[in-house]
Amino acid sequence: MPTTHRARPSRGKPPLDAEALWAIKRIGAPTLSTDGQLACAPVTSYDMDRNVGSTELWLFPTGAASGASRAANKARRLTAGDKDSDPRWSPDGRHIAFTAKRKDDAEAQVYLIAPDGGEATRLTSLSTGATAVKWFPDGKRIAFVSWVWRDLDGDAAQAKRLKSRKDDKVKAHVSERGEYRYWDHWLTDGREPHVFVCDVATGRCRDLLAGTGLALQPWEPTPDHYDISPDGRELALTIDPNVEPAMMNRADIAVVDLKSGRWRNLTADSGMSDEHPCYSPDGRYIAWHAYDTERSYNDQGHLRVIERKSGKVAVIAPAFDRATQHLQWTPDSRALLSLVEDRGRVGLWRHPLSNELPTQLVAGGVISGFARSADGRVLAYARDSAMHPPALFAAQGDGSGERQIESMNRALLARHALGEVREFTVKGWHGEPVQMFVTYPPRFEARKKWPLMHSIHGGPHAAHHDGWHYRWNGQVFAGQGYVVAAVNYHGSSGFGQKFLETITGRYGEKELADTEAGTDFLLRQGCIDRERLMATGGSYGGFMVAYMNGHTDRYRAYVCHAGCYDWVAMMATDGYRFFAKELGAFHWDDEPRVMRQSPHHYVKNAKTPTLVIHGELDYRVPATQGLQYYNTLKAKGVAARLVYFPDENHWILKPQNSRLWYREFFAWLTAHGGAARGGSSAGAKAKRR
Repeated sequence: MPTTHRARPSRGKPPLDAEALWAIKRIGAPTLSTDGQLACAPVTSYDMDRNVGSTELWLFPTGAASGASRAANKARRLTAGDKDSDPRWSPDGRHIAFTAKRKDDAEAQVYLIAPDGGEATRLTSLSTGATAVKWFPDGKRIAFVSWVWRDLDGDAAQAKRLKSRKDDKVKAHVSERGEYRYWDHWLTDGREPHVFVCDVATGRCRDLLAGTGLALQPWEPTPDHYDISPDGRELALTIDPNVEPAMMNRADIAVVDLKSGRWRNLTADSGMSDEHPCYSPDGRYIAWHAYDTERSYNDQGHLRVIERKSGKVAVIAPAFDRATQHLQWTPDSRALLSLVEDRGRVGLWRHPLSNELPTQLVAGGVISGFARSADGRVLAYARDSAMHPPALFAAQGDGSGERQIESMNRALLARHALGEVREFTVKGWHGEPVQMFVTYPPRFEARKKWPLMHSIHGGPHAAHHDGWHYRWNGQVFAGQGYVVAAVNYHGSSGFGQKFLETITGRYGEKELADTEAGTDFLLRQGCIDRERLMATGGSYGGFMVAYMNGHTDRYRAYVCHAGCYDWVAMMATDGYRFFAKELGAFHWDDEPRVMRQSPHHYVKNAKTPTLVIHGELDYRVPATQGLQYYNTLKAKGVAARLVYFPDENHWILKPQNSRLWYREFFAWLTAHGGAARGGSSAGAKAKRR
């Protein structure tokens, strides 16, 4: 059923702008105390003038306690560090572990703090740092990930080599690896991510993978990539069994005996790419995600469970045609909890081990992280929507009795006018239905004519959600007077595997038809000025506006952020091996097929003014893609402007850079027919002509 978020009363209030967006306190995923009475979550605040952010840990009562004092029902700050992140409550409830990089730390370390306050104490002091923290079930040890050289024994040797590399005047990268950089950093120093354990009482740390030849995949591993058995004797982790790691390789689940160091590959014969192991509380099972990458490189995966004693493997709900994320077991070991993306929303679902279908416990918006109490009676989660940034909620274990447990952004949001958000289904390519979210200006009047802005999502196997986006915020766009269309075109995630694969080997064609269908649909509503149509997008969305520029001139202006422009030159990306699967061939094997999907092949038809934005540290869509597109438009005499960030990657993450990004974004659209903060009446339009 289509959903509408109604606009709030907005008389006299300014719309949301980039300054207000960066004043919002950004709340992260919670962790719960054992009894479920308190949630701890990171809260990030930004200082625009200083151009920095700081993250603190806060405690929030969940409302689960009865007869609690008034003071106990108030949120309170727990830490005052600059970078206190990723809290994890201990099994006995006595400590919260987190990672922080404080004034004496060269790298992030593990810290401990008591939930009743006091000073945090540093637990680790490793030269290679610590991330992805996870408690051992006994509460006496903590696991974490650190990037180390396999051939060195002990932290002193690691520290010595780190210092030598830092002091070396030569900074060249030398490699024979097929994939030598990832996202925004290089992978050529020879280090790999290992799982460590630290004894809480003594602070002694040990590399659990030393001498095993194993490592986690080198793609920024998280706590989801490894787990510890309930008896603390075994470690399960996601590995790449190949000699050389690669993003297209199949992954496996390995289990390591922590006393002997012996290990075995649990899923070597599964025929799947297996990731994210998760032990059941009773120790009987391990669950994980299995992806059939041999059949389809973009397989959304399914859940599998192995009975550890017998080795019997079962597929959980094989007919469930949606992707799952962030697995947790229920305390009785009879079901799994996960986040599920479904038709533009991400909810919290329960997956029984029986043949029952999964059921949704908590609906999205977008739930970005969740935790449960030890007895399963309390859930806490962060959820956002198109009308609200992430906020913390708590509920009973079955999802009932939901209540918001923090209000950090309430006063700020109340000072601004937000626009209504509506959901539509339109007939896209060949009349097939596609979803579209539309955000209207705060004081929208249907009798006026408004400029249209398409916000085209990246991916391509991602989606627009009924959610809050800090880099492409629909409310900030609408606040400038645009009707903002967000189409979940063919290939978007959350609509099943078949829909996900519909664009493979034929990029651009169906997505363009779906976008155009959204335009036509809104024009038929009578509120859109057909002379003020704009289209914007980032990453694959940037690819789309570059592709559109060679296929239609109905739009007055484009914004291409970090866009893929030339699929041949995109061989410089960190993920180039995907292309044979994405495009259906490498260009040397089937050049015509690749050219049909490449915007640069159609650029001779490009006429529409384009703002090109790119970051130097973007290794996913290399910065030369933006420069190549910009130079080509200039050579053709097409109006173009370049905004180039030497200190940003695929995203714009610094406050002042983001402010400039929004300023340039709106100025470009306004200069080419857009209108800041307002529609025009039919009479005014006639007079303008």
